[in-house]
Amino acid sequence: MDTSKVTASPDAGHRIPAMETSSHDPARRILADDGNERALLECVAAGDRRSFERLYRDYWPRLVRFLDQVMRQPQIVDDVLNETMLAVWQNAKGFKAQSKVSTWIFAIAYRKALKAAHSARRAAPRDDPLHDPHAPDDPERDAMRAQLQGQVRRALDVLSPEQRAVVELTYYHGCAYAEIAQIMECPVDTVKTRMFHARRKLRVAMESDDADE
Repeated sequence: MDTSKVTASPDAGHRIPAMETSSHDPARRILADDGNERALLECVAAGDRRSFERLYRDYWPRLVRFLDQVMRQPQIVDDVLNETMLAVWQNAKGFKAQSKVSTWIFAIAYRKALKAAHSARRAAPRDDPLHDPHAPDDPERDAMRAQLQGQVRRALDVLSPEQRAVVELTYYHGCAYAEIAQIMECPVDTVKTRMFHARRKLRVAMESDDADE
């Protein structure tokens, strides 16, 4: 994905500002300390495009993974991500600092992902991030990896978008249940219940896969 210029979806009627880079970019110093994301967002709220660029580039890989897992529609992940960041650009002034910036941004992404997930289709196989193209060929190892990836994909497909979001935020983004509750706008007990059912479904799906082999 080219992050040098990002355009919102046509029906939004808005465009995310073109991004620029500079060796004197003050936002680089802000992002050097993760605890200063609020200060960075304040710059975005003031209309600073370079600060928005830094925020976008910092969140892009995290949101790509999160949206892909929740929606299972890799072909529209970029569109939903752009809509999310457009909302961040337009609503930065409304951030109340009652939560972490990451919680606020993931909450926006989650709401937009749920809308897109209504027409969810089975996700296409994705690249293995651990695959080393320079490693020597090992057919047996490659076959085992492909088999495991298939099992995981099939297991995740049995979960609802809400359950996949809880699993993703917990295990891959390190969020506590209280933070997930803020993102998903639900009680903490609901998050715990979704995790309980997600684990149960994943265990049953994996065991069923093993029994079929």
